[in-house]
Amino acid sequence: MPIRIFAHLTDDLATAGQQAREIEALGFDGVMSHESAHDPFFPLLLAAASSQRLHLMTDVAIAFARTPMTLANLAHDLNAFSGGRFVLGLGSQIKPHVTRRFSMPWSHPAVRMRELIQAIRAIFATWYDGAPLRFEGQFYNHTLMTPAFTPTNTAHGKPSIGIAAVGPLMTETAGAVADRLFVHPFTTEAYLRQATLPHLRKGLDSTGRDPGACQLVYDPMIITGTNEAQFAAARKALADRIAFYASTPAYKPVLDAHGWGALQPELQAMTKSGRWSEMGSLVTDEMLRTFAVMGEVKDIAPQIWSRYGDLVADFGLASSVVDRETLAQIAADLRTKAASG
Repeated sequence: MPIRIFAHLTDDLATAGQQAREIEALGFDGVMSHESAHDPFFPLLLAAASSQRLHLMTDVAIAFARTPMTLANLAHDLNAFSGGRFVLGLGSQIKPHVTRRFSMPWSHPAVRMRELIQAIRAIFATWYDGAPLRFEGQFYNHTLMTPAFTPTNTAHGKPSIGIAAVGPLMTETAGAVADRLFVHPFTTEAYLRQATLPHLRKGLDSTGRDPGACQLVYDPMIITGTNEAQFAAARKALADRIAFYASTPAYKPVLDAHGWGALQPELQAMTKSGRWSEMGSLVTDEMLRTFAVMGEVKDIAPQIWSRYGDLVADFGLASSVVDRETLAQIAADLRTKAASG
């Protein structure tokens, strides 16, 4: 199947437009923005204005920090302005962030996410198809839409919607209602094939959708470099990142799938005692090779394709160590592998 390859876009608004032009010139198919210290939508607006063909994707925006109506407005405006190039990628985050950082309600995240997307689709049906707005759910109610608040620039159609998921319930939700499943980077090939895909199929079957109705987006972890110092820096950075993910109770099933579940409470205890700098030392070479693709630059694309080429539609490529030109070479190699099958 055809693939698209995305680069990660800066959250620096002063340079986002120029970076988008550079990424487009390097041959990437699109850019992703992530919600952390800054809003994920503003950089994509600048990328839309500064590029001709780049697809735009939030990977991901925090769903429960916003309402279905605000998300529908954001998604519509970016999609319409970019000429139909936008995908709304949403994630639930975890309860402490939603309740204590965003001061928003939290309960039944998979059920709430399903309803939120259904509400957005009901709003889109009003804007794009002229249907009355009569969405009344357990968590969200939208029953008022006047002509003054109905967008008219609808020529490019409804934006696609994706969900980030690790656990079975959220994965089934993606299959039931989303256009894309954003596979968490803390996912191994074995977990993806043995745990994620069966639950995705269950979600698709639950609403009678075709097998290809929800496509996979994956941002594999990469350990590489153009010299030994870069490689060592990339290895350390990924070990620290894997340890951070592994400390989270929600991600323990991924560790359990490989017999590493006992590591999760140990790492979590280290976070509570502030021993952040020591956590990466507990990540073994076996774990690194399981969670990340690792090797010389020329070896990365073949490994990615061997593991995920038959599953993933959209790949993200990122590294805290190697430059975008090196990532562009990996993207070109990956595209060659895809073309040759």
